[in-house]
Amino acid sequence: MITDIYLLIGAVLLLVSVLASKLSIRYGIPSLLLFLGIGMAIGSDGLNLIYFDDHQLAQSLGIVALAYILFSGGLDTNWKRIRPVLNPALSLATLGVLISAATIGLFAVWLLNFSWIEGLLLGAIVSSTDAAAVFSVLKSNGMGFKYRLKELIELESGTNDPMAIFLTIGLISILGNDQADWLNFILLFITQMGFGILFGFLFGKLFTWTVNKIDLVYDGLYPVLMVGLISFVYAVTDLVNGSGFLAVYIVGVVMSSSGFVHQRSLTNFFDGIGWLMQIVMFLMLGLLVFPSQVIPVAGVSLLISLALIFVARPLSVFISLLFSQYSRRSKLMVSWIGLRGAVPIILATFPLVAGLDNADLIFSIVFFVVLTSVLIQGTSIPVVAKWLHVNLPFSKQTRYPIQFEPDVDTKSALKEIVVQNDFRIVGQKIVDLHLPENVLIVLINREGKFLVPKGSTIIQSEDKLLLLASKSELDHARKILKHTKLQE
Repeated sequence: MITDIYLLIGAVLLLVSVLASKLSIRYGIPSLLLFLGIGMAIGSDGLNLIYFDDHQLAQSLGIVALAYILFSGGLDTNWKRIRPVLNPALSLATLGVLISAATIGLFAVWLLNFSWIEGLLLGAIVSSTDAAAVFSVLKSNGMGFKYRLKELIELESGTNDPMAIFLTIGLISILGNDQADWLNFILLFITQMGFGILFGFLFGKLFTWTVNKIDLVYDGLYPVLMVGLISFVYAVTDLVNGSGFLAVYIVGVVMSSSGFVHQRSLTNFFDGIGWLMQIVMFLMLGLLVFPSQVIPVAGVSLLISLALIFVARPLSVFISLLFSQYSRRSKLMVSWIGLRGAVPIILATFPLVAGLDNADLIFSIVFFVVLTSVLIQGTSIPVVAKWLHVNLPFSKQTRYPIQFEPDVDTKSALKEIVVQNDFRIVGQKIVDLHLPENVLIVLINREGKFLVPKGSTIIQSEDKLLLLASKSELDHARKILKHTKLQE
């Protein structure tokens, strides 16, 4: 009976969270806020349905959840798209995190009478950004970004968590000792980043080869294999004092760029796993928070949050991107997008588990900072993007009624081309296009309806053509189809 009740409660919470995500998409409310709100509502300071105050368990579950969320993010990252923004993104993920941590640390020392190491610890905990809430807001408002800002934010958010985690762990170890050993602190940074990058790349290549060569009889075993492999990567990297989070993210990026069998289905599977982990993690963190403990520190927490939003984040962005080609408007947009999410709340449990002085105060402040960041920045991103003239219409991917799942040796691919008004092919029959022999238009999306084309089908403006083509002739086919009337 007890098991049935627990299963019922878990199922209801999961279903309510999934349905609540529709509100996020429809009204632009960050999903993080909704999930946290549900957890707080049913917690001890709310309806008192569930009492949860196990910080050690919350930390352990949060680490597991973050590992799979980061792998899912890496698997969904296109190396060709992020390569042009690699240097500025890594600068934001390292130097930017350090500047944010130092700025908030100094402010906390002045405002809260913290020791300077305690101040830096608070700054380190709130220094990493969260992209999941950002892109849910962008999608719900039907907008994107110019100047590769989306790619920049995507890569920064995937790589700045390890830096924040390293700073947090290092500062806690210093606070836990009578004497600060800065040499070990520097060595920890080198091993965390070095082993994280090395193991991530090597395991990414190894896993790609393994998945392509193992030839499992049942397709359903491939997701199971990958779940085990990701846990293996994090554990092995962490055992040698490397950054397991950085390693699993790089594994995802390497595998996505290398290509592997069942890539589309596995990417979709881990996208679902990522959502599940986010829901579980945010619900758990909502249960862990006692609003009655947060409200007394709301005043100082608000000041720290405003300092983070209007001083620390912009300062870190403008310094980190000092030698980049991004305009001032672009840097302001990146500054405003610095949403805080689940990672700071998870990191705030580390001082609690370590039993440090002021750990309860730090946790309450961090939770309030995350809430205000989501409320102030998350709900105003579309307005700020339009004001800065960096917004673009969100390009919604067409869901075709057919799928093509190539294996690693397949030389063909499905690609979509949108016909513009000035294309020469507008008004022409398909038979008259003289496409290469290995190129076939398999489907046309016309005003949301799918047509099976014939040789006599006439191409119209705004048609979306789904091409099946050999990779060697795809570029040639694109040139033919995208040839404009002005070039005749």
